[in-house]
Amino acid sequence: MKYTVTGAQMKQIDRDTIERIGIPSMVLMERAALAVADEVTRRVKAPAPVLAVCGGGNNGADGIAAGRILQSRGYEVTLCMVGNLDHATEENLLQQRIARELGMCFTEAGELRTSIAAGDASVRGTDGYRIIIDAIFGIGLRREVGGSYRELIAALRALAADTAAEVIAVDVPSGINADTGQVMGMALPATVTVTFGWEKTGLLLYPGRSFAGIVRTADIGFFSQSLERIGYDCRMLTDDDLSGIAKRRADGNKGTFGKLLIVAGSAGMSGAAYLSALAAYRCGVGLVRLLTVPENRVVLQTQLPEAIVSVYEPERIGQETDFIEEQCRLADAIVLGPGLGQEPYVETLVETVLAHAYVPIVLDADALNIISASSHLTRYFTENIVVTPHIGEMARLTGLTVEEIKADALYTARDFAANNGVVCILKDAATVIADKNGETYVNTSGCSAMAKGGSGDVLSGVIGALLARENAGGAGTDILQLAACGVYLHGRAGERAAAVSGVHGVLAHEIADHLSDEGTDGHGRNER
Repeated sequence: MKYTVTGAQMKQIDRDTIERIGIPSMVLMERAALAVADEVTRRVKAPAPVLAVCGGGNNGADGIAAGRILQSRGYEVTLCMVGNLDHATEENLLQQRIARELGMCFTEAGELRTSIAAGDASVRGTDGYRIIIDAIFGIGLRREVGGSYRELIAALRALAADTAAEVIAVDVPSGINADTGQVMGMALPATVTVTFGWEKTGLLLYPGRSFAGIVRTADIGFFSQSLERIGYDCRMLTDDDLSGIAKRRADGNKGTFGKLLIVAGSAGMSGAAYLSALAAYRCGVGLVRLLTVPENRVVLQTQLPEAIVSVYEPERIGQETDFIEEQCRLADAIVLGPGLGQEPYVETLVETVLAHAYVPIVLDADALNIISASSHLTRYFTENIVVTPHIGEMARLTGLTVEEIKADALYTARDFAANNGVVCILKDAATVIADKNGETYVNTSGCSAMAKGGSGDVLSGVIGALLARENAGGAGTDILQLAACGVYLHGRAGERAAAVSGVHGVLAHEIADHLSDEGTDGHGRNER
């Protein structure tokens, strides 16, 4: 398990390490600078020209110290100080003094901007900077970037784009909110971000994730005791965490591995039901029962003969309560919603299942759309419910705009989970999983190849299967963790599918076909 922290939490951890544990600030700073310098050394050989752009805070001090270490290794380093240095921190002033004592080359921000704009050969030519160390802002940025800072970042962006110089960000790319990943007016995209201690949440959430490039988390001397004392923001799963999913007993039967009811599909819409059921079987559930309309019986029995297909008559749905209750009673978990449509009878169907089910339920797709239009159905919400909205569905559920949700996906998911007492999976390029207590995961697996119709149906089947398997085992179901594992497994399967079919060619059923219990091969992993 990995953890992320907010900017405020990281500052508290830093203070705890210095003041309570007793590690001097300069020791932490030198180790941070060494981590940045080592990253530069991995990417280019001396005597490559390096530009370190440094603000007046301790982030800037890290940059100065990294430049000093690189100069000692034979690199041609130029230090550019930014901002009002009369307010520089004590550590920053000390690092400046050391650098000047060693005769390092300094330039002013205005002079650098002029050189970039003029196309000066020293910055744009063949002898121009190969590496730009971005140490302007740290994790505490809360205001929009404007004025001379904005002009400088714009100039550095142009320089990096025109010369292919690599940008190494110190802790967080300048202009990115360390908590939400939002661009604060203007930000400098990084090739690599070297972050310290624990990854910052904003480096996982878009657009911050795309600005961060490759993320290296450097151990510079913080201790887990400080994290335990201060607390963390989010959790991240790794492949090792999948070992927590119940293994397949050698003496088991289909009942041992769980029975999943999938209430899905409408006339002419059997695909969602098929994909959800296929994914559930690929994830090891013992038995899938599909509850759908009569028009889908033959096609589903043909596509997936392993599934049991039961049907209801839409026009008689109000009289079929006993039948639906029996279907719910036979299940260890339920998936409700894929491809149901939004005909008037669907509201009755959704309410009937919610009222008569006493096992974990995954609410997806049209079930969520029905609930957003009929808010009284939320009275059935319990901690056994997992909702899986994408951004558009969440907008309908909450009344927020898409832009508002994207601006703070963590808050949106946590707030919805807390207000409704459910586990909320807010699906996006960086999916957030939260429960009513605020415990939160941010998913790091997956790729853009998965942005295809049917991918969400596969996810609902994955989560339903994990819930059914665990519930059938009787070991106590940690719904939040299983939901997070389902999202992670789904993403890993998408990566493997992309490795085979390419980022444009992946189909939803191929994601299902690449599911496995372990998901440990490394195809398509983002380096973090």
